[in-house]
Amino acid sequence: MVGIKINKTLRNVLIALVVIILIFAIPSFFPDKDYHAKYDNYDLSTNVGVVSSTRTYSEYLKEHSSAKNPKNEVSVDVLNFVEEKSTGTRVEKNYKGKDVVITDEESSVTWIVDVPEAGFYNISMEYVAVPSRNVNMERILYVNGEMPFTGADTLAFYRLWKDGGPVKYDNRGNSIRPTQVEVFDYQSVYFKSDLGYEVDPYKVFFNKGENEITLEATSEPMAISGIKLCPVVVYKTYEQYLAKQKSNPDSYTGKDITVKVQGEDSVVRSDPSLFARYDRSSAITEPYSTKQTILNYTGGDSWKIPGQWIEWELEVPEDGWYTISLKARQFFQRGYVACRSVYIDDEIPFDALKSVGFKYDSDWQYATLSDAEKKPYKFYLSKGKHSIKLEATLGEIGHVIQQVQDSVYRLNLIYRTILVLTGEHPDLNRDYEIQKVYPDEVAAMMLESRRLYKLIDDFVAITGEKSNQISPAEVLAVQLEQFYKHPDRITKGFASFKDNTTTLASSMLSMTETKLDIDYIQLQSINDKIKVDRSNFFKNVGHEITSFVNSYFYDSSSLGSVYKEGSDHLIEVWIVTGRDQSQVLKNMIDDSFTPISGINVNVKLIKVESLLNAVVAGNGPDVVISTYQSHPVDYALRNANVNLRRFKDCDEVLSWFMPSAYKPYEYNGGIYALPEQQTFNLMFYRKDILEQLKLKVPETWEELIEILPTLQGNNITIGVPYPNIITPDMTTFYSMVYQAGGQIYNKEGNKSVIDSEPGVAAFKTYTGLYNSYGIPTVYDFMSRFRTGDMAIGIANYTTYNTIVVGAPEIRGLWDFTYLPGTKDEKGNIDRSNISGGVCTMMIKKGIDLDDLDLSNLPELAYSDNNGKTFEEGVIPGIDEKTWNEVMRNETRMADSWEFMRWWVSADTQVRFGREMEALLGASARYATANREALRQLSWNSKQIKVLEDSMQETVGVPEVPGSYYTPRHIVNGTRRVINEKDDARETLIDYTRKINEELTRKRQEFNLPVAED
Repeated sequence: MVGIKINKTLRNVLIALVVIILIFAIPSFFPDKDYHAKYDNYDLSTNVGVVSSTRTYSEYLKEHSSAKNPKNEVSVDVLNFVEEKSTGTRVEKNYKGKDVVITDEESSVTWIVDVPEAGFYNISMEYVAVPSRNVNMERILYVNGEMPFTGADTLAFYRLWKDGGPVKYDNRGNSIRPTQVEVFDYQSVYFKSDLGYEVDPYKVFFNKGENEITLEATSEPMAISGIKLCPVVVYKTYEQYLAKQKSNPDSYTGKDITVKVQGEDSVVRSDPSLFARYDRSSAITEPYSTKQTILNYTGGDSWKIPGQWIEWELEVPEDGWYTISLKARQFFQRGYVACRSVYIDDEIPFDALKSVGFKYDSDWQYATLSDAEKKPYKFYLSKGKHSIKLEATLGEIGHVIQQVQDSVYRLNLIYRTILVLTGEHPDLNRDYEIQKVYPDEVAAMMLESRRLYKLIDDFVAITGEKSNQISPAEVLAVQLEQFYKHPDRITKGFASFKDNTTTLASSMLSMTETKLDIDYIQLQSINDKIKVDRSNFFKNVGHEITSFVNSYFYDSSSLGSVYKEGSDHLIEVWIVTGRDQSQVLKNMIDDSFTPISGINVNVKLIKVESLLNAVVAGNGPDVVISTYQSHPVDYALRNANVNLRRFKDCDEVLSWFMPSAYKPYEYNGGIYALPEQQTFNLMFYRKDILEQLKLKVPETWEELIEILPTLQGNNITIGVPYPNIITPDMTTFYSMVYQAGGQIYNKEGNKSVIDSEPGVAAFKTYTGLYNSYGIPTVYDFMSRFRTGDMAIGIANYTTYNTIVVGAPEIRGLWDFTYLPGTKDEKGNIDRSNISGGVCTMMIKKGIDLDDLDLSNLPELAYSDNNGKTFEEGVIPGIDEKTWNEVMRNETRMADSWEFMRWWVSADTQVRFGREMEALLGASARYATANREALRQLSWNSKQIKVLEDSMQETVGVPEVPGSYYTPRHIVNGTRRVINEKDDARETLIDYTRKINEELTRKRQEFNLPVAED
């Protein structure tokens, strides 16, 4: 009995223990209803994070959740602005038919508007673009002196573009895409999110009575003809739309009518990148060809940014009811839905057309605008012209993406907070007791895990499947849940936590790209049976066979018009970058250069390694594009390229660039290439982190070093390019040398003087950053900058392209500024900045006039050599055949120079830069060396100022015989000082001596004067 009693007691105790465990455990797995409220607005920036000075749009709406939606429209008298609060603003009467306020690129204009009823309003503005740099206009909105929410600082206003003429054809029957030209017409738009997270226009709260509205320009001038505070847009339902039409579709008895407009025949668009394209991959693309390159669709990679739109016109033969079908293709992202808003005559007819989705399909899909039951919508259209506009939008996915971005933002804050305690690489044998030090952060991990699970469900509900785009969220959600349950695992998985967060941010980027192709749009009378245009097995087999056969007879790899050898005024251009660049270049040549100049151009895409072999064999091109900076002088030493100073207008062309851009291409008084691209370093920094730590943006290297202890005290570091053997980037060190008053080589270029006192001082500062302050030598700048454990980084300014595209979650939290400088004795800051780049050079072929003794022909001018008659014996050793060959060579060089001049001109560089950015996105923003072209690319006014000022301070390091030894030994010396702790002065002197030995040897090889000891 006693045993039974003890067993019962033990059983009761065990039951009690289980109940107690469940009581405490269940809430941790199923948080109470206030759990979200507790952490939803929790500030995780206790240690190192962001102090948000502006609320998000959703927070703004919550703040005014009780506000009404007034029904009356309020007009703003745009001509009556507050002059004392406005700058760069003026009134102009009858500007393109209307009275307007013209706001300059750096302007601010304020109006006072009397609002009869407080509440939410949409803001509508009518404007027209002003001729300028041809990029989109950007404005910041302030209401009553403050920016209402994030997003109001990046209002984008599009220009209008169309084809500049009819489609032309090359000599092989291929279409030549027309140049895009701007249309200066008025357009009326609502203020909307430029990111597309919100499909509807922004709702802005106004008080009753007088309110101030201010628009501050950040990019491009514009003329404003009207602003209205409109009632919040409420779209009609389909039933309401039908009820408002003149007739009933059920009683319509009109005849069968079909109206089709091809996608490539759009009349106007919001971006010059939305031009017609060609496709030969499908059997049903219309028009169809497997031989010629014909423009047969529009959209593609360029049509991916929310807000971009394309408009077509259709001629409707009679009043009636129609269906609208789109032959579209979304084969870019599996498990994703590309969305478009459908406008008819500049209006979205009813709510279902706010966002029409196109799911993934490997081929064209024939989509009739229909309801959820696949019943086609019926549209009443009157006789005459009508417009159909498709605008890229994120639709319902926009809300998911916004929440993913917010989650990534909060996770980075959690990471940086814990980073202060553990460092980037926690000690795995130490118990940091993170749950005690940062209990709120650990609790927030569970909340973020549940948020991510919810986002996954929302994404799947919209797209219909769980794709690889959302899978990183699931990986992270599981990891965060485990961290919450087992905080001791945080240190073990800290590195993977950072990587998983970065992966999620990258997947978010792909979700913001809503790409779509349009083959054609078709209207059909509702009495006409909809004929679905679909591919099938037999069409696909026929297409593949035809493509295969034609591949033997038609060279699809050739670019544009191809001309036979012996043609008059024919040159050959080689480009060494990529197929996209070469195709854009050839299109520009065929539609712009050749028709104007009469010079035919064959373009070939080659590997840069092939150039030298071809030139040595005598099979080189006339002009090579985008070649290395070191090539011109190397070729000039061997008399393999042309001295461009032989052309009278060479100095005029060089004036388009900074002297630093062409300094590396000078040799022995000549210039052997033209600059094409010029790059230099800038300083990138996280505004949020520096503000949190109350640190100023450093202007000098000394100031940068002064803030290092504060940063490193929070386990945050900086990045300065560290040299390696494969790609020795010594630009930072060289910049320090010039800032200190030193140089790399002497004036004659026959000796390195980098071991001078300025050079030694710079070398000590540079190596001291690693030895004395322990900044990392190996790092992924993009990854560490986006997570915030690297708050400052020195990098090539093209890194901006990578960050702005690859890290959208830190948008607005970072910026770039000038490279740190060095103060002189008078307190002035020297910001000398070493530049690099690529160039265009002319290859030498055969004998030219520079090789002849023309002392007997002093009147002979290079610009007038054609037509000169040959006189026997006038030029010693030259017969008539050789003279004719010289004349042909002179003509070839004159044509090549004409091409080079065209290629590096501002207009050409701007167009090439824009088309490359349109084709490949902002990550391909072009780093042109042409100063005027730089101003016209897609930078805002503040960025342009930094870039132009920095370009003014660039220094070009000359290329000299044997200069390849300089970076090699500077890298060796730097690594020796950092890794082996050798004395900086002695090491630099030692390696400079080795550099000079090679410079002397190389000069002796080419019979050049050497430096005296």
